[in-house]
Amino acid sequence: MILYNVTVKVNHQIHDNWLAWMKVVHLPAMMATGLFSEYTISRLLGTDESDGFTYSVQYLAKDFAAYQTYQEKHAADMQKQHQTQYPDQFVAFRTIMKVIERGLE
Repeated sequence: MILYNVTVKVNHQIHDNWLAWMKVVHLPAMMATGLFSEYTISRLLGTDESDGFTYSVQYLAKDFAAYQTYQEKHAADMQKQHQTQYPDQFVAFRTIMKVIERGLE
């Protein structure tokens, strides 16, 4: 499994609107690609929030091929939509990780 993580720092002024947009528009669109089986959105704690709130948005893909397909066919458009919706109101960076083990309680 592949974990695609997007860390986003969102300006205070747009925070509530951004979070609603993520839940109603962006996350459903990401899942509609059919390339991810689940997502998690989390707010980072213990960070400097003087210039915005930081979130980690994680998507789980079954394999690297699914992630590559997302990158080739959808990533540019998804990122453009985000930038168009909130120009100069957030910063983001992306990481890709291989899941070694998952556990449930």
